[in-house]
Amino acid sequence: MRSLALCCLSGCWGRIPGAVNYGPTSYHVIQISSFANSTWAQNQCSGWLEDLQIHGWDSKSGTAIYLKPWSKGNLTDKELAYKEEMFRVYLFRFIKQIQALAKIYHMKYPFQFQVIAGCELRPGGSIVSFLRKALGGLDFLRFDNDTCVPSPEWGHLAQQVCALVTALRGFIAAERQFLYEICPRFLLGILDEGKAELQRKVKPEAWLSSGPSPGPGRLLLVCHVSGFYPKPVWVMWMRGEQEQPGTQHSDLLPSANWTWYLQATLDVASEEAAGLSCRVKHSSLEGQDIILHWGQPISITSICLAVIVPTLILLLCLALWHMRHHPCS
Repeated sequence: MRSLALCCLSGCWGRIPGAVNYGPTSYHVIQISSFANSTWAQNQCSGWLEDLQIHGWDSKSGTAIYLKPWSKGNLTDKELAYKEEMFRVYLFRFIKQIQALAKIYHMKYPFQFQVIAGCELRPGGSIVSFLRKALGGLDFLRFDNDTCVPSPEWGHLAQQVCALVTALRGFIAAERQFLYEICPRFLLGILDEGKAELQRKVKPEAWLSSGPSPGPGRLLLVCHVSGFYPKPVWVMWMRGEQEQPGTQHSDLLPSANWTWYLQATLDVASEEAAGLSCRVKHSSLEGQDIILHWGQPISITSICLAVIVPTLILLLCLALWHMRHHPCS
């Protein structure tokens, strides 16, 4: 089963930072409509700048929630109020239309529809819009311009729904207005208003640890990389200049401050761990890669500090105790 929300655009750990990276370039709305029975349904909606949520939706009041000061873009309050009203009407009509389709095609309750619609700014300045719908987590249909394309996974049902939806000219007009008029302007406005935050670069922090033993005589080497922005990053276990193909990567996890975290692990025989290193590439490093060596010996300076600093602290404490209990006469 494939969740439609996972069909979104953004990159993964393997996107090596290029010469320039200006952060997110796409905006999309995710709508999840749950139908418990023929009379009860609920909508959950959110707006995303690639992986960053910048809008919520209060289903009780039917109003948008702006999660960033710049997430209104360059639209006026009057324009935003109009867009919210359009979206309220759309959600009401969507529920009614799906309930009617469920009755016609004897769809079994409960079920859930997922919709993702948005636009992406491509290199060169062109903007490409997209709209996809899923039923129960499986692709149901998508729109190419004004053409409804049914998914083979739902066979005759998707074909019939496409035919019916295409006949609803008002519905098509509303979706077209969002995809080709509202979304592109909104995206460009958000990118402009939020550029100070969206185009920032935050250097990653990296450290090494060992994970649970994979088995007798083996080590799981873990390279942690955290606190970086933008998202594209390259992390690999190396031996000299040779990449280790057994490197495994966790999912990129977001932090509350809009930075990212990643783990790269390598399962090796204990005797083969010496000489391995973790290498991190990120646009914020400007070519100065982070390289951490596994089992690197502690330097003489570090050893001296580890011995001298606690000793000095102990001597200071003793001196203070002596002064308190034996004050000068």
